Amino acid sequence: MSRRPMLVIFLTVVLDLLGFGLVIPLLTFYAESFGASAVEVTGLMTCYSVAQFFAAPLWGQASDRFGRRPLLLASIFMTAVMLAGFASAQSLLMLFVFRTLHGVFTANIAIAQACMADLTTPETRAKGMGLIGAGFGIGFTLGPFLGGELAKWGLTVPIWVAAGLSLVNFLLGIVMLPETRRPGGHSERRPINPLALLEAMANKRVGLAIVTTFVFILAFAGMESTFTLFAKHAHGLKPEEVGRLFGIIGVVGAIVQGGLISRLVKRFGEAPLIPIGLVFTAIGVALMPFAPLGARLSGCFALIAFGQGIVSPALQSLISRGAPADKQGEILGANQSMSALARAAGPIMGGFLFEWKPSMPFVAAGAVLLVAAALSVFAGRRAAATV
Repeated sequence: MSRRPMLVIFLTVVLDLLGFGLVIPLLTFYAESFGASAVEVTGLMTCYSVAQFFAAPLWGQASDRFGRRPLLLASIFMTAVMLAGFASAQSLLMLFVFRTLHGVFTANIAIAQACMADLTTPETRAKGMGLIGAGFGIGFTLGPFLGGELAKWGLTVPIWVAAGLSLVNFLLGIVMLPETRRPGGHSERRPINPLALLEAMANKRVGLAIVTTFVFILAFAGMESTFTLFAKHAHGLKPEEVGRLFGIIGVVGAIVQGGLISRLVKRFGEAPLIPIGLVFTAIGVALMPFAPLGARLSGCFALIAFGQGIVSPALQSLISRGAPADKQGEILGANQSMSALARAAGPIMGGFLFEWKPSMPFVAAGAVLLVAAALSVFAGRRAAATV
Protein backbone atom coordinates (compact mmCIF):
# COMPACT_ATOMS: atom_id res chain seq x y z
CA MET A 1 0.00 0.00 0.00
CA SER A 2 1.01 3.64 -0.43
CA ARG A 3 2.68 5.66 2.27
CA ARG A 4 -0.24 8.12 2.48
CA PRO A 5 -2.33 6.01 4.93
CA MET A 6 0.75 5.57 7.16
CA LEU A 7 1.26 9.32 7.19
CA VAL A 8 -2.37 9.90 8.17
CA ILE A 9 -2.13 7.40 11.05
CA PHE A 10 1.11 9.06 12.13
CA LEU A 11 -0.54 12.50 12.17
CA THR A 12 -3.52 11.07 14.04
CA VAL A 13 -1.24 9.71 16.77
CA VAL A 14 0.71 12.99 16.91
CA LEU A 15 -2.43 15.05 17.47
CA ASP A 16 -3.89 12.51 19.91
CA LEU A 17 -0.72 12.45 22.02
CA LEU A 18 -0.20 16.19 21.70
CA GLY A 19 -3.57 16.66 23.37
CA PHE A 20 -2.61 14.18 26.09
CA GLY A 21 0.85 15.69 26.60
CA LEU A 22 -0.53 19.21 27.06
CA VAL A 23 -2.11 18.15 30.36
CA ILE A 24 0.93 16.41 31.93
CA PRO A 25 2.84 19.41 33.38
CA LEU A 26 -0.24 21.03 34.93
CA LEU A 27 -2.12 17.98 36.26
CA THR A 28 -0.52 18.21 39.71
CA PHE A 29 -1.14 21.95 39.97
CA TYR A 30 -4.71 21.65 38.62
CA ALA A 31 -5.65 18.80 40.99
CA GLU A 32 -4.06 20.51 43.99
CA SER A 33 -6.20 23.59 43.26
CA PHE A 34 -9.17 21.33 44.16
CA GLY A 35 -7.45 20.29 47.40
CA ALA A 36 -6.07 16.96 46.11
CA SER A 37 -3.42 15.10 48.11
CA ALA A 38 -0.35 13.46 46.52
CA VAL A 39 -2.19 10.12 46.38
CA GLU A 40 -5.25 11.77 44.81
CA VAL A 41 -3.06 13.51 42.24
CA THR A 42 -1.56 10.20 41.16
CA GLY A 43 -5.05 8.69 41.44
CA LEU A 44 -6.08 10.87 38.50
CA MET A 45 -3.45 9.01 36.48
CA THR A 46 -4.72 5.71 37.84
CA CYS A 47 -8.42 6.14 37.02
CA TYR A 48 -7.46 7.14 33.47
CA SER A 49 -5.41 4.00 33.06
CA VAL A 50 -7.90 1.65 34.72
CA ALA A 51 -10.42 2.78 32.12
CA GLN A 52 -7.91 2.08 29.37
CA PHE A 53 -7.24 -1.37 30.81
CA PHE A 54 -10.87 -2.39 30.29
CA ALA A 55 -11.45 -0.46 27.07
CA ALA A 56 -8.31 -1.18 25.01
CA PRO A 57 -8.93 -4.88 24.22
CA LEU A 58 -12.57 -4.13 23.37
CA TRP A 59 -11.55 -1.33 20.98
CA GLY A 60 -9.00 -3.64 19.35
CA GLN A 61 -11.42 -6.55 18.95
CA ALA A 62 -14.22 -4.31 17.70
CA SER A 63 -11.87 -2.89 15.06
CA ASP A 64 -11.07 -6.44 13.90
CA ARG A 65 -14.77 -7.05 13.46
CA PHE A 66 -16.21 -3.74 12.26
CA GLY A 67 -13.21 -1.99 10.72
CA ARG A 68 -10.69 0.51 12.04
CA ARG A 69 -11.92 3.83 10.64
CA PRO A 70 -15.38 4.33 12.24
CA LEU A 71 -14.22 3.34 15.71
CA LEU A 72 -11.10 5.47 15.56
CA LEU A 73 -13.12 8.50 14.47
CA ALA A 74 -15.76 8.02 17.19
CA SER A 75 -13.14 7.67 19.91
CA ILE A 76 -11.27 10.79 18.78
CA PHE A 77 -14.46 12.89 18.84
CA MET A 78 -15.41 11.69 22.33
CA THR A 79 -11.88 12.47 23.52
CA ALA A 80 -12.55 16.12 22.70
CA VAL A 81 -15.83 16.01 24.64
CA MET A 82 -14.21 14.52 27.75
CA LEU A 83 -11.34 17.02 27.73
CA ALA A 84 -13.88 19.85 27.58
CA GLY A 85 -15.65 18.33 30.58
CA PHE A 86 -12.35 18.02 32.46
CA ALA A 87 -11.60 21.71 31.87
CA SER A 88 -15.12 22.68 33.04
CA ALA A 89 -15.14 20.53 36.21
CA GLN A 90 -16.26 22.21 39.42
CA SER A 91 -15.11 19.59 41.91
CA LEU A 92 -12.46 16.93 42.46
CA LEU A 93 -15.11 14.25 41.93
CA MET A 94 -15.90 15.62 38.46
CA LEU A 95 -12.20 15.64 37.64
CA PHE A 96 -12.14 11.91 38.34
CA VAL A 97 -15.32 11.29 36.30
CA PHE A 98 -14.12 13.07 33.18
CA ARG A 99 -10.57 11.76 33.53
CA THR A 100 -11.92 8.20 33.67
CA LEU A 101 -14.12 8.67 30.59
CA HIS A 102 -11.19 10.32 28.83
CA GLY A 103 -9.22 7.12 29.43
CA VAL A 104 -11.98 5.01 27.85
CA PHE A 105 -11.80 6.89 24.57
CA THR A 106 -8.03 7.37 24.36
CA ALA A 107 -7.61 3.59 24.56
CA ASN A 108 -7.91 3.89 20.77
CA ILE A 109 -4.12 3.65 20.40
CA ALA A 110 -4.71 -0.11 20.00
CA ILE A 111 -6.69 0.69 16.83
CA ALA A 112 -3.91 2.92 15.48
CA GLN A 113 -1.38 0.14 16.10
CA ALA A 114 -3.67 -2.36 14.35
CA CYS A 115 -3.97 0.02 11.39
CA MET A 116 -0.19 0.13 11.13
CA ALA A 117 0.00 -3.66 11.38
CA ASP A 118 -2.49 -3.88 8.48
CA LEU A 119 -0.28 -1.64 6.36
CA THR A 120 3.08 -3.32 7.01
CA THR A 121 4.71 -6.67 6.39
CA PRO A 122 6.40 -8.64 9.18
CA GLU A 123 9.74 -7.39 7.88
CA THR A 124 8.71 -3.71 8.02
CA ARG A 125 6.59 -3.98 11.18
CA ALA A 126 9.23 -2.47 13.49
CA LYS A 127 9.61 0.51 11.17
CA GLY A 128 5.85 1.03 11.15
CA MET A 129 5.58 0.75 14.91
CA GLY A 130 8.58 3.06 15.15
CA LEU A 131 6.60 5.62 13.15
CA ILE A 132 3.80 5.41 15.70
CA GLY A 133 6.45 5.69 18.41
CA ALA A 134 7.79 8.82 16.72
CA GLY A 135 4.25 10.19 16.81
CA PHE A 136 4.25 9.55 20.54
CA GLY A 137 7.61 11.27 20.79
CA ILE A 138 6.51 14.38 18.93
CA GLY A 139 3.32 14.53 20.98
CA PHE A 140 5.35 14.36 24.18
CA THR A 141 7.86 16.86 22.80
CA LEU A 142 5.41 19.61 21.96
CA GLY A 143 2.60 18.64 24.35
CA PRO A 144 4.26 19.10 27.76
CA PHE A 145 6.25 22.09 26.52
CA LEU A 146 3.16 23.85 25.13
CA GLY A 147 1.11 22.79 28.15
CA GLY A 148 3.59 24.38 30.50
CA GLU A 149 3.81 27.59 28.47
CA LEU A 150 0.02 27.90 28.03
CA ALA A 151 -0.53 27.34 31.76
CA LYS A 152 0.82 30.87 32.32
CA TRP A 153 -2.61 32.10 31.16
CA GLY A 154 -4.53 29.68 33.37
CA LEU A 155 -4.42 26.01 34.26
CA THR A 156 -7.46 25.15 32.11
CA VAL A 157 -6.14 26.86 28.97
CA PRO A 158 -3.96 23.90 27.88
CA ILE A 159 -6.88 21.51 28.47
CA TRP A 160 -9.16 23.55 26.19
CA VAL A 161 -6.40 23.63 23.58
CA ALA A 162 -6.11 19.82 23.87
CA ALA A 163 -9.86 19.51 23.27
CA GLY A 164 -9.54 21.70 20.20
CA LEU A 165 -6.69 19.59 18.87
CA SER A 166 -8.81 16.47 19.25
CA LEU A 167 -11.49 18.11 17.10
CA VAL A 168 -8.84 18.92 14.49
CA ASN A 169 -7.74 15.29 14.70
CA PHE A 170 -11.35 14.19 14.15
CA LEU A 171 -11.78 16.41 11.07
CA LEU A 172 -8.44 15.25 9.68
CA GLY A 173 -9.53 11.64 10.09
CA ILE A 174 -12.85 12.21 8.30
CA VAL A 175 -11.10 13.69 5.29
CA MET A 176 -7.95 11.58 5.05
CA LEU A 177 -8.13 8.37 7.10
CA PRO A 178 -8.80 5.24 4.99
CA GLU A 179 -10.18 1.93 6.18
CA THR A 180 -7.19 -0.39 6.44
CA ARG A 181 -9.15 -3.55 7.21
CA ARG A 182 -12.39 -4.52 5.53
CA PRO A 183 -14.83 -6.43 7.75
CA GLY A 184 -16.80 -9.34 6.30
CA GLY A 185 -14.72 -12.50 6.67
CA HIS A 186 -15.84 -15.34 8.92
CA SER A 187 -13.03 -14.82 11.40
CA GLU A 188 -13.87 -11.12 11.71
CA ARG A 189 -17.50 -11.85 12.66
CA ARG A 190 -16.66 -13.68 15.86
CA PRO A 191 -18.27 -12.11 18.95
CA ILE A 192 -16.38 -9.71 21.16
CA ASN A 193 -14.46 -11.84 23.65
CA PRO A 194 -14.03 -10.32 27.15
CA LEU A 195 -11.47 -13.04 27.97
CA ALA A 196 -9.17 -12.03 25.10
CA LEU A 197 -6.63 -10.60 27.52
CA LEU A 198 -6.19 -13.97 29.25
CA GLU A 199 -5.92 -15.73 25.89
CA ALA A 200 -3.25 -13.28 24.74
CA MET A 201 -1.31 -13.80 27.97
CA ALA A 202 -1.40 -17.56 27.37
CA ASN A 203 -0.09 -17.21 23.81
CA LYS A 204 3.31 -18.94 23.65
CA ARG A 205 4.77 -16.42 21.22
CA VAL A 206 3.62 -13.14 22.73
CA GLY A 207 2.48 -13.81 26.31
CA LEU A 208 5.81 -13.16 28.03
CA ALA A 209 6.45 -10.11 25.85
CA ILE A 210 3.10 -8.68 27.05
CA VAL A 211 4.19 -9.32 30.66
CA THR A 212 7.43 -7.47 29.90
CA THR A 213 5.37 -4.55 28.58
CA PHE A 214 3.43 -4.49 31.85
CA VAL A 215 6.55 -4.41 34.04
CA PHE A 216 8.23 -1.77 31.85
CA ILE A 217 5.22 0.56 31.86
CA LEU A 218 4.65 -0.02 35.60
CA ALA A 219 8.06 1.45 36.36
CA PHE A 220 7.87 4.23 33.79
CA ALA A 221 4.39 5.35 34.89
CA GLY A 222 5.48 5.45 38.53
CA MET A 223 8.30 7.81 37.58
CA GLU A 224 6.23 9.89 35.17
CA SER A 225 3.35 10.50 37.57
CA THR A 226 5.51 11.53 40.52
CA PHE A 227 8.15 13.64 38.79
CA THR A 228 5.95 16.74 38.69
CA LEU A 229 5.35 16.36 42.43
CA PHE A 230 9.10 15.94 42.96
CA ALA A 231 9.94 18.86 40.69
CA LYS A 232 7.49 21.16 42.46
CA HIS A 233 8.30 20.25 46.05
CA ALA A 234 12.03 19.42 45.80
CA HIS A 235 13.14 21.95 43.16
CA GLY A 236 10.33 24.53 43.19
CA LEU A 237 9.78 24.23 39.44
CA LYS A 238 6.83 25.80 37.63
CA PRO A 239 4.62 24.03 35.04
CA GLU A 240 6.53 25.48 32.10
CA GLU A 241 9.87 24.28 33.52
CA VAL A 242 8.48 20.76 34.05
CA GLY A 243 7.14 20.81 30.49
CA ARG A 244 10.56 21.67 29.08
CA LEU A 245 12.15 18.72 30.88
CA PHE A 246 9.54 16.30 29.57
CA GLY A 247 10.16 17.81 26.16
CA ILE A 248 13.63 16.24 26.22
CA ILE A 249 12.01 12.80 26.28
CA GLY A 250 9.97 13.74 23.25
CA VAL A 251 12.87 15.13 21.21
CA VAL A 252 15.26 12.23 21.82
CA GLY A 253 12.45 9.66 21.57
CA ALA A 254 11.28 11.04 18.24
CA ILE A 255 14.81 10.85 16.83
CA VAL A 256 15.27 7.27 17.99
CA GLN A 257 11.84 6.01 16.96
CA GLY A 258 11.59 8.05 13.78
CA GLY A 259 14.69 6.66 12.10
CA LEU A 260 17.29 5.00 14.29
CA ILE A 261 15.12 2.10 15.47
CA SER A 262 14.53 0.69 11.97
CA ARG A 263 18.29 0.54 11.34
CA LEU A 264 18.98 -1.06 14.70
CA VAL A 265 16.26 -3.69 14.23
CA LYS A 266 17.48 -4.45 10.72
CA ARG A 267 20.96 -5.12 12.04
CA PHE A 268 20.28 -6.77 15.41
CA GLY A 269 16.59 -7.78 15.49
CA GLU A 270 13.98 -6.70 18.04
CA ALA A 271 14.72 -9.18 20.83
CA PRO A 272 18.39 -8.26 21.56
CA LEU A 273 17.61 -4.53 21.64
CA ILE A 274 14.86 -4.64 24.28
CA PRO A 275 17.00 -5.48 27.37
CA ILE A 276 19.61 -2.91 26.33
CA GLY A 277 16.97 -0.20 26.09
CA LEU A 278 15.54 -1.20 29.46
CA VAL A 279 18.93 -0.92 31.15
CA PHE A 280 19.45 2.58 29.73
CA THR A 281 16.01 3.58 31.01
CA ALA A 282 16.71 2.08 34.45
CA ILE A 283 19.92 4.07 34.85
CA GLY A 284 18.26 7.35 33.86
CA VAL A 285 15.27 6.86 36.16
CA ALA A 286 17.28 5.77 39.21
CA LEU A 287 19.62 8.78 38.96
CA MET A 288 16.86 11.40 38.57
CA PRO A 289 16.27 12.31 42.24
CA PHE A 290 20.01 12.71 42.86
CA ALA A 291 20.81 14.81 39.79
CA PRO A 292 21.01 18.58 40.30
CA LEU A 293 19.07 20.91 38.03
CA GLY A 294 20.76 21.58 34.74
CA ALA A 295 22.79 19.34 32.45
CA ARG A 296 22.80 16.29 34.76
CA LEU A 297 19.04 16.14 35.21
CA SER A 298 18.57 16.79 31.48
CA GLY A 299 21.01 13.94 30.83
CA CYS A 300 18.84 11.61 32.91
CA PHE A 301 15.84 12.52 30.77
CA ALA A 302 17.89 11.90 27.62
CA LEU A 303 18.95 8.44 28.85
CA ILE A 304 15.32 7.59 29.63
CA ALA A 305 14.21 8.80 26.21
CA PHE A 306 16.89 6.81 24.39
CA GLY A 307 16.00 3.61 26.23
CA GLN A 308 12.26 4.04 25.88
CA GLY A 309 12.67 4.93 22.21
CA ILE A 310 14.22 1.52 21.64
CA VAL A 311 12.00 -0.56 23.93
CA SER A 312 8.52 0.59 22.92
CA PRO A 313 8.59 -0.03 19.15
CA ALA A 314 10.73 -3.17 19.49
CA LEU A 315 8.28 -4.73 21.98
CA GLN A 316 5.26 -3.73 19.89
CA SER A 317 6.86 -5.18 16.78
CA LEU A 318 7.76 -8.44 18.55
CA ILE A 319 4.16 -8.80 19.77
CA SER A 320 2.60 -7.84 16.44
CA ARG A 321 4.76 -10.31 14.51
CA GLY A 322 3.61 -13.08 16.84
CA ALA A 323 -0.10 -12.29 16.35
CA PRO A 324 -2.25 -13.90 13.59
CA ALA A 325 -3.32 -11.48 10.84
CA ASP A 326 -7.00 -11.63 11.83
CA LYS A 327 -6.23 -10.97 15.51
CA GLN A 328 -3.88 -7.99 15.24
CA GLY A 329 -6.37 -5.66 16.89
CA GLU A 330 -7.19 -8.19 19.60
CA ILE A 331 -3.57 -8.97 20.52
CA LEU A 332 -2.41 -5.36 20.32
CA GLY A 333 -5.49 -4.33 22.28
CA ALA A 334 -4.59 -6.85 24.98
CA ASN A 335 -1.06 -5.44 25.08
CA GLN A 336 -2.44 -1.91 25.31
CA SER A 337 -4.72 -3.10 28.11
CA MET A 338 -1.78 -4.44 30.11
CA SER A 339 -0.01 -1.14 29.52
CA ALA A 340 -3.05 0.64 30.91
CA LEU A 341 -3.13 -1.65 33.97
CA ALA A 342 0.51 -0.79 34.58
CA ARG A 343 -0.26 2.91 34.19
CA ALA A 344 -3.00 2.45 36.78
CA ALA A 345 -0.81 0.67 39.33
CA GLY A 346 2.38 2.70 38.74
CA PRO A 347 1.05 6.12 39.81
CA ILE A 348 -0.62 4.77 42.95
CA MET A 349 2.59 2.99 43.97
CA GLY A 350 4.56 6.11 43.11
CA GLY A 351 2.25 8.31 45.18
CA PHE A 352 2.59 6.17 48.31
CA LEU A 353 6.37 5.87 47.86
CA PHE A 354 6.65 9.64 47.37
CA GLU A 355 4.80 10.31 50.63
CA TRP A 356 7.20 7.91 52.37
CA LYS A 357 10.34 9.39 50.80
CA PRO A 358 10.43 11.62 47.68
CA SER A 359 13.34 9.77 46.05
CA MET A 360 11.83 6.29 46.48
CA PRO A 361 9.55 6.20 43.39
CA PHE A 362 12.59 6.66 41.16
CA VAL A 363 14.88 4.19 42.91
CA ALA A 364 12.11 1.59 42.95
CA ALA A 365 11.33 2.23 39.27
CA GLY A 366 14.97 1.66 38.34
CA ALA A 367 14.96 -1.70 40.11
CA VAL A 368 11.70 -2.76 38.44
CA LEU A 369 13.13 -1.83 35.02
CA LEU A 370 16.05 -4.19 35.62
CA VAL A 371 13.51 -6.96 36.32
CA ALA A 372 11.84 -6.08 33.01
CA ALA A 373 15.22 -6.35 31.27
CA ALA A 374 15.65 -9.90 32.61
CA LEU A 375 12.11 -10.85 31.54
CA SER A 376 12.69 -9.47 28.05
CA VAL A 377 15.61 -11.85 27.50
CA PHE A 378 13.32 -14.84 28.09
CA ALA A 379 10.52 -13.23 26.04
CA GLY A 380 12.84 -12.89 23.07
CA ARG A 381 14.02 -16.49 23.35
CA ARG A 382 10.44 -17.75 23.56
CA ALA A 383 9.40 -15.73 20.51
CA ALA A 384 12.35 -17.13 18.54
CA ALA A 385 11.66 -20.70 19.68
CA THR A 386 8.03 -20.61 18.54
CA VAL A 387 8.54 -19.14 15.08
